[in-house]
Amino acid sequence: MPIYEYQATASEKACKHCRSPFEVLQGIREEPLRVCPECGRAVRRIISRCRAAVVEASDEHRRVESRIKEYETSGMWSHAAELADKHSEKIKDKGLKTRALDNYKKAGYDVNSLSKHADAIND
Repeated sequence: MPIYEYQATASEKACKHCRSPFEVLQGIREEPLRVCPECGRAVRRIISRCRAAVVEASDEHRRVESRIKEYETSGMWSHAAELADKHSEKIKDKGLKTRALDNYKKAGYDVNSLSKHADAIND
């Protein structure tokens, strides 16, 4: 369910609750609030800044991803696997670790022995 923000239409007459923007968890099909739940004064829904958790990848990460893709496209699976493996350890990315294991497998390595080795090192 989305979180909507509301604020009093007349802040000079508003209560402490609606004087500043306040959030309400509402279904998309629910009617917007018309009054403050605390004081009953008129409120309006306001457009708020998007606060999505968007994480930008660093320049280094983009370079490494690009290099891994180049290796994969060229069929250089062991190079791609090694680079992905090292970078996944550095940034603690399990998805990249899985990609490294897939590339090791494509390169002909026994993935089970690699997984056991990694588990032994991490213990």
